[in-house]
Amino acid sequence: MQIEVSQKPKSEIAADIEIVCVVAKDFDHPWIEERELLELSGFEGGQDETSLLPEKRRLYVGSDSLHHDDIRSAFAAAIRALRKTKAEHVKTGLYLGKCSAQNVKAMAEGMIFGDYDYDPYKSEKAKHPVKKVTISTEDFNGKSIDPQKAAGYVESAAIVAHATNYTRSIVNTPPDDMTPEMLALKAVSLAEENGLECIVLDEKGLEAEKMGAFLAVSRASDHPPRLVHLAYRPENPKYRVALVGKGLTYDSGGLSLKPAEYMVTMKSDKAGACAVLGIMKAVSELKLPIEVHGIVGATENMIGGNAYKPDDILTAKNGKTIEIRNTDAEGRLVLADCLCYAQEKVAPDYLLDFATLTGACVVALGEYTTGLMGHDRALKHSFSKAAANAGELTGTLPFNRYLKKLIKSDVADVCNISSTRYGGALTAALFLDHFIEKEYKHKWLHLDIAGPAYVEKAWGYNPAGASGAGVRMTVKWFEQILKQAEKEEK
Repeated sequence: MQIEVSQKPKSEIAADIEIVCVVAKDFDHPWIEERELLELSGFEGGQDETSLLPEKRRLYVGSDSLHHDDIRSAFAAAIRALRKTKAEHVKTGLYLGKCSAQNVKAMAEGMIFGDYDYDPYKSEKAKHPVKKVTISTEDFNGKSIDPQKAAGYVESAAIVAHATNYTRSIVNTPPDDMTPEMLALKAVSLAEENGLECIVLDEKGLEAEKMGAFLAVSRASDHPPRLVHLAYRPENPKYRVALVGKGLTYDSGGLSLKPAEYMVTMKSDKAGACAVLGIMKAVSELKLPIEVHGIVGATENMIGGNAYKPDDILTAKNGKTIEIRNTDAEGRLVLADCLCYAQEKVAPDYLLDFATLTGACVVALGEYTTGLMGHDRALKHSFSKAAANAGELTGTLPFNRYLKKLIKSDVADVCNISSTRYGGALTAALFLDHFIEKEYKHKWLHLDIAGPAYVEKAWGYNPAGASGAGVRMTVKWFEQILKQAEKEEK
């Protein structure tokens, strides 16, 4: 679907259908020309509610406000509704709010999200009739915007939206077709297409790096593990950032075997790694002046005679020993070694990790919200602000000195699970903290995306399945810290 910006008024743009938003149920607005027909059809203008008037060549969609996330959701709903038609060319006006850039981007993102489907395994493919969307610079409330700027906003939004859909599709891919080797090959293809540096470590490479925790998790799988290190190096970067992603392409729980119903959807346990790939794709295409390293730990957690066991003691890359009391707390073991690798090889200004790490985070915050954890309040606040501006939900979970005692081990440096069932998202993060060097404590942010990464029902502009959690908010945060750097330079 091609999205373009035109300086022509809506009335002068020839198209099959026009999308018209009913904002805050204001049916008296001049753009709402068919009020009586809408009332007759039962359309009330609720958020994402649609009404197609084919004889008028208009699709009406409700938006609770001009807030960018309401607009994003409304345009996703509009495109979904038009997929039932044969309309190939669609037009619409602008719906600018407090921040024009945010709303223009939201419109473009919403339409691209609304057109997404994951159907490679279906005999009957989804229909995508809309080939072109023309956005007139004529605004709902008479605001003006520079057409070139608007076109630039649409272009950047499309890059981020397609990177999000790219992430969704990798997460949605079944485990037999997205093994650790295949995930590594996906990263290699991305590197070739986007001009990224790429290093892939196999088992021998992991052994050479002394990644004992990572290797233990992978032992019982027939599919060997892979560590992927992607690097985007622009000229004169403002920052150097390392992103670390948990890439469990399948998680059975290991010998601490999950119940059958909990194994379903475990293809989503690679969502952190997939988010890192999506971010690398977006950053390289946006050409942001930030050096970004994406590090992915890809493996399976399976059962077998050589599986790692409760009571085992593992040695991580930094030399710390880990008592295993539950093999289903495996993602933190992979991340521990990958975080050590990132600090050693990259020496970043910021260190972020992404993981579907704990069900406890879903209990704490619900399915739709990412848990933010770390030591630096300003960093957490900064990222939370960026996430809100990107349309992703976050909640900050606070560390305290008592929690760390819960992962103390009598036989090793640290235990891989807590001695209590409570606060599991926080104790998992504090386990990772054992592998963060002192100089990086206030540069590190842990994102537990277990809730929003994969939900089995549609929500907002997210379809059932993978949402691409983490991509948009991280790119927005990059843009935010770049603006801050520009201000400081002035």
